[in-house]
Amino acid sequence: MEEKIEAKEEKLKARLESIKEMEQEVVQREKALKEKEKAKKQLLLRLSPSIWNELAAWAEDDFRSINGQIEYLLAECVRKRKGK
Repeated sequence: MEEKIEAKEEKLKARLESIKEMEQEVVQREKALKEKEKAKKQLLLRLSPSIWNELAAWAEDDFRSINGQIEYLLAECVRKRKGK
């Protein structure tokens, strides 16, 4: 009977250790994501309502947010410029 209890305790200890390792991995991934988010620069951009509406419609067609659409368009322009 004691052997069964000891075996269960060992299994529980192993599971606890596994959970602690997973928790550390999650914390590391969260830190990496936060660092990645900090790497992006922010800027204030003023647009006319007509351009905003066109970008919003275009973004919706491409299944992107407006910010994502603007970032995509800027990246494309930079890529094309570098290709010259």
